[in-house]
Amino acid sequence: MSEERPAAVDHGGHTISCGGCPASDAGLRCRLGHACAQDRYAPRIYRFFEWNRDAADDWLAHPYFEVRAIAATFASVFRLPALAADPDETVRMMAATRLPVRALASLARDPHREVRIRVAQRLDPSALHLLDRDPDYLVRVWVARRAPASTLRALAGDADAQVRLEVARRLDEHDLARLAADADLDVRRAVAGRAPPALLEKLADDDAWEVRWQVARRAGALLAGRLSEDQEEAVRLAAAERLDDLANPAAKADP
Repeated sequence: MSEERPAAVDHGGHTISCGGCPASDAGLRCRLGHACAQDRYAPRIYRFFEWNRDAADDWLAHPYFEVRAIAATFASVFRLPALAADPDETVRMMAATRLPVRALASLARDPHREVRIRVAQRLDPSALHLLDRDPDYLVRVWVARRAPASTLRALAGDADAQVRLEVARRLDEHDLARLAADADLDVRRAVAGRAPPALLEKLADDDAWEVRWQVARRAGALLAGRLSEDQEEAVRLAAAERLDDLANPAAKADP
């Protein structure tokens, strides 16, 4: 049995009439219940604008947010700045998706996190400092993924461990020491995965075996020898494998 199709009603729940519809009056291509800008069902709205891309600018003030948001997908880029002040976050998020990068700063303080996340994903890296103290951790995570070194260093002291983890994955190795004693195990392990030799020595005494295991996999011969006597079996095995690799580098390179 075929799936029942939603009724052709507008955003207010009223049955749609083609009579007097701006789309019909303008001679635009549409089909009731399939491709209609007045429908409340988003796929039908989207299909209407796929069929009538050049008409999208004329629907940006429609009372239904879905119509405005979908029209913004096809609208002229010159009409998008006005949508940055739209009352609905879905519309503003679409604006943030398509606005020229130079115009995104106006949305960096948007009240909705999804809009600010989209801004953080597209904003020029040199301007990401506008979001490095955002109240939402996921916005700051995106900043940490894309920020230049100066902003990245500032995020090393972020209150959220997920943000600091992103910092640990990208921070210059000479700045990693500031995260070597981080309260979060995953952050310290990420540091151990990139730390220079001097910092590896310090991390070899970490309380968490997972961090010491990561150190053992990258250690020089002396440090690996020390960790081959670690109290944790997984660390000892990793150290022994590292010593074998250091003693037989050609064997590891062979297919």
